[in-house]
Amino acid sequence: MASWWSFRCLWLYYILGQFNVLYVRTDWPSLNTSNIQLLSLLYDTPGGSSPLITYVHGFAMFKSAIILAQRYNITIEGQFIGSQSVSTDGIIMDVLQSTCQITSTANIVGIVGPRLSRESQIIAPFAAKIGIPVISHDSTTPALSDRSAYPTFYRTVPADDTAALAIGQLFIRLNWTSCVVIYQNDAFGQGFEQAISDVFNNYNLTIAETIMFDIATLHIRGDLKSLLINNPTRIVLLWAQEDYATMILQSALDLGVLGPSFTWILSAEIDLSSFDPQWYPNLIGMFTMEAVVGNVVNAPINTTLLNDAYNIWQMYEPESFPGSANVDYSALFAFDATWTLIQSLAQLCSTVFTNDSSSCISFTNDTFCFNKQFLNTDNLLNVINSNTFLGVTGPIQFSANITNRVNGTYFILKNVQSASNNLQYVPVMSWSNSQIWTLYTSTSVILWPGNTLTLPSDSASASGVTFRIAIYEVTPFTIVTQTTDSFGNITTTYTGYMPDLINLLQTNMSFIPQIILVPSNNTYDDLIYAVANGMYDMVVADVTVTSAREEFVDFSASIFDDSLRIIIREAPSVNIDWLAFLKPFSRTLWLTILGTVVYASILIFLIERPYNEALQDRSVISASAMSTWYSMATIMACAPDFNVTTAAGRLLTIGLYILSLILLAAYTANLASDLTIQKSQTVVSGIDDIKNGKIPFSRIGILVGSAMEDYYLQEVSGGSRNFYSLTSITEAYDKLLSGVIDASIMDVGPVEYATTHIYCNLTLVGADFDASAFGIVYQKGWIYANELDVNLLSLREQGVLDTLRTKWFEGGDCSQTDDSGTAMTVESLAGLFLTFGVISILSLLLFIWLKRSVIKDYFKSRKRRRTLVITQNTMKEEHPQETVAEQFVHL
Repeated sequence: MASWWSFRCLWLYYILGQFNVLYVRTDWPSLNTSNIQLLSLLYDTPGGSSPLITYVHGFAMFKSAIILAQRYNITIEGQFIGSQSVSTDGIIMDVLQSTCQITSTANIVGIVGPRLSRESQIIAPFAAKIGIPVISHDSTTPALSDRSAYPTFYRTVPADDTAALAIGQLFIRLNWTSCVVIYQNDAFGQGFEQAISDVFNNYNLTIAETIMFDIATLHIRGDLKSLLINNPTRIVLLWAQEDYATMILQSALDLGVLGPSFTWILSAEIDLSSFDPQWYPNLIGMFTMEAVVGNVVNAPINTTLLNDAYNIWQMYEPESFPGSANVDYSALFAFDATWTLIQSLAQLCSTVFTNDSSSCISFTNDTFCFNKQFLNTDNLLNVINSNTFLGVTGPIQFSANITNRVNGTYFILKNVQSASNNLQYVPVMSWSNSQIWTLYTSTSVILWPGNTLTLPSDSASASGVTFRIAIYEVTPFTIVTQTTDSFGNITTTYTGYMPDLINLLQTNMSFIPQIILVPSNNTYDDLIYAVANGMYDMVVADVTVTSAREEFVDFSASIFDDSLRIIIREAPSVNIDWLAFLKPFSRTLWLTILGTVVYASILIFLIERPYNEALQDRSVISASAMSTWYSMATIMACAPDFNVTTAAGRLLTIGLYILSLILLAAYTANLASDLTIQKSQTVVSGIDDIKNGKIPFSRIGILVGSAMEDYYLQEVSGGSRNFYSLTSITEAYDKLLSGVIDASIMDVGPVEYATTHIYCNLTLVGADFDASAFGIVYQKGWIYANELDVNLLSLREQGVLDTLRTKWFEGGDCSQTDDSGTAMTVESLAGLFLTFGVISILSLLLFIWLKRSVIKDYFKSRKRRRTLVITQNTMKEEHPQETVAEQFVHL
């Protein structure tokens, strides 16, 4: 039992000890008893359950500076400098009220702070009104650099125009060209937004979007997700104080616009432990760019002064001291601001007023803050402007022309990296006003979003992004096949030119395709409106690029060179006209020619027979035939068997030559025309026939909501919808085959495939017209457009698109002739060949008639030989023992 009570006592003692360690806090000594005081205005989270680290550290370093001055025995007219502090909440009227109350009741000879730029823009004019200096440790808006507007204002922290310059040089180093800026709508955020805009203009960089965070409503103005996702850049600059930045980052994490697709750069560190560990992978690769003190970048600082200040902090508030390496930089800037005022006041009273009986610290007797006036303002400001010392952040020096410190400006880029199941800020690069960005150490490693070592591009990348891709079933661009397995599960597969193209782009761009088959009752114009309204990210189909459509959407580079073509039913078989070759001349003309031949033959016979040896030795019939042959041969431009010998005969021959020249030319021309007309017995031969109304417009099929409809309305009908409306390309084929329509205007790609692979009874006529191109459809200003076009052009340059066209469009089972040619068919001249055949038979019969006696003698001789052979065979049978000679005697 005794041991049990001993254990309980020890346990109680341990608990009380822990309570004492955790909750007992050493108080800072009271410093407000002096008649000469400095006022600190330090920002803390309004209503926060725990104070901000920046507030705790800033307050400790301010108090340490006041106490250190006492330790160094720095006095003003025999008094130590005292202090008062106000915790500000960002509401400018509250900080002005608090400052007014304190300055009305105490001799405040200088103000350290405020931290927020919007507070400084109120306190600085107030301090100028009463003639006391204000040195801010964290107000960075460039507007406060104007000495004429803020004559008593100074700051130890670099202004945001310097930060903007450093960011511009960082972008140049990393080959980034654009960014999005998110800023809070106060002096701090708006001042940076203006400063970064000026720097980017000078460096030819681009701010693609500025997004405002409303500090009154604590919300982004607009849809953060759509503003970032739909932006072409992937670099985000967040310029907001820590509590606001934490809220914005949490919203970005929830919306999926932090890592790994976006690279964020913050203006200050935030507490990473405030985020759920599930978000840690998304936070890796984030950056902060902060103003730092000299020793961080190996620049000189006053280490003695700094160590003395740390010792005082640890003496009075050890539980809040984080270690010398973890003190917030703004607290160190606050110390130098406080020490500048202490040094300047001491120098004012020890040098300027050494022989003067008046007090160096004197005010008017008014108790109202706006009427109270410090009487030695100009002397104090001159001391501040001329005073130079090495502070805990670096060299401290000011000038009368600008409120910023002359030198000692340094920035560091910290990278969020993982460390044993946690996250930490790791310094990776540094910058100073004398040196551009360099690696923090020679071994510094930067982890980029996605936990990669590869520097990301500033432009949006399609890698890992899911695209809703609409496709449209048109053979062979997109062929839909459904298969059913043994369990009844239906699997849909897509093949064709467009699915192959999507696969190639996916391989090159690494996006995630979500394929959506558009219902067949949708028109091409419906697809355009669907993309414009955000239903799809892309349409990869046979969509023609037109100016009307580009008013609503954008198109990629050409994915298929297109034109229009007329498709009709295959022309019926040609009916043979046996006398087609005679049609160039009328029957009357043929009879006239025949009469002329007979007439010329009679004249030749009469004129030439008495004198021409070729006709003298012949009978009248033979001479007449020769004369007729001469006339016909001359007219047909052939060489006759004899020449005329008389002058009259020669003159007549000239007349026949003249007839021959004209008749042959006329016959040739008319025959060619007739045969061409006969060959072109199709409904139409080209687009001109369509325009000239060769067939009724109501029998011309046009696909509604397509580029073909636009062409028809503009070029054919003058805006009249007098055509036969089609809802799909397949319907066009069916209506042609069933005879409902006679012709249709279609894109050349699908109809060439259809007429060579599927519909052998359909054919194309005329030449191509209205050359155009198919393009991938996407929304206007689509951020991935440039990447898509680059990849499409690469595919075209490599010949991949030509290979796809060959794969899906060449070949086919339909054997067709090209109706656009000029070749005649056999059927067109069948009668001519029949006539030749008849003439050849007649000539053969004539030959046989002339050789009839020879043929008759031949058959008689064959008959006698046959009779002799028969007789010999008979004798051999009757007298088998006789010799041949004896049988011959019997014969």
